[in-house]
Parts: sequence; C-alpha cells; structure tokens
Amino acid sequence: MSDDHDAAGAMSFIFEAGVLKRAARTGWWFAGVKHPESIAEHSFRTAIIGMVLAAMEGADPGRVAMLCALHDTQETRITDIPHIAKRYLTAAPNTTVTADQVAACPPAVAEAITAAVAEYEAGQTLEAVVARDADKLECLVQAVEYRHQGIDNVQRWIDSSRAALRTASAHRLADAALAGQPLAWLNPPRQSE
Repeated sequence: MSDDHDAAGAMSFIFEAGVLKRAARTGWWFAGVKHPESIAEHSFRTAIIGMVLAAMEGADPGRVAMLCALHDTQETRITDIPHIAKRYLTAAPNTTVTADQVAACPPAVAEAITAAVAEYEAGQTLEAVVARDADKLECLVQAVEYRHQGIDNVQRWIDSSRAALRTASAHRLADAALAGQPLAWLNPPRQSE
C-alpha cells in the first residue's frame, strides 16, 4: 500500500473520532440535563483523571491516558447507549467495532489502537484497572458538578460509579469530589513570598 493510502486510512479514523465532539452522553438526559457533555469531553477528562490515578497507583500514565482516550471511540458507530437501554439492546463488542474503525489504517496504527481497546476491555492490567476507574470517577465528578448546577437527580450515577471503583486512590478521589466544591480552585491559597 502507498503512504498516501495509509495516511488516508488514518485520517478517516481521525475524522470519525471527531464526531465524538458533537455526540452527547445520553444518560444525563434522564437526570434532566438539557445539554449534557459530549463523549469527547468525557473522554478528555477521563484521560486527565487517568493520568492522575496512574501516578497515584504506580501505573504508566501515558498508557492509561491512551486507554482512556480510546475507551468510548466506538460510540461513533453504536452511539452512547444509556444503561437502561442495555437491557433491551445488544451491541457488537467494542473490540469488533474498533477493528472495523481502524481497518483502513496503517498496520502499526491499527495494532496500537486495537491492542489498547482490547487491554481496556479485558480489564486485567493495572493500567486497564486504573483507566476503568478513571471512567467511573469522571462520571461521578460530572454528577457532582451537575448537582452543584442545580440538577438534583444524579445520586444514582454517583452511587453506581463509586461502587465500581477498584483502586484505593480512586476511592480517595471520589471522597474528595463528594466533599469538595467544583469551583474551589478559583480561590487558591496565596503563596507566601
């Protein structure tokens, strides 16, 4: 294959991933959020949380961030299926969707992405455990923020996210999120000179 063909295949995946910037996280509609965060916004902060958790848990922050960035890319094709809908719908496994998404990519790109998604889905490595905790912790943090914005019906998201956490660091961060104020960072303590 030509370098141009490889580049076109990789760019196709990049364009497709861009759809996530416009796709809403649909479960929040049930809580009364009129304009919920996008899947890309969720994935971005999941990657940030993943890097923080990785540092706290002794995992590879770069690998965790990669797993987090890719964990919902399949939703360009299957959408963000709310938890309640999963009782009634059967979607293709994320690994299958990912394989289709990267089929035209250069082999090295396809392998890197499919391996990361497979690792995340298997949930066996420390990095995958931390990435999964980052995903759940981001949902909890978003629920706390929505609650502070006046959306009261978010406790089920807080409870289910917290119950799914596996690492000690994620539990500590969840406690801090629940006890904290989302905008406290605007009034940092002054540094003495």
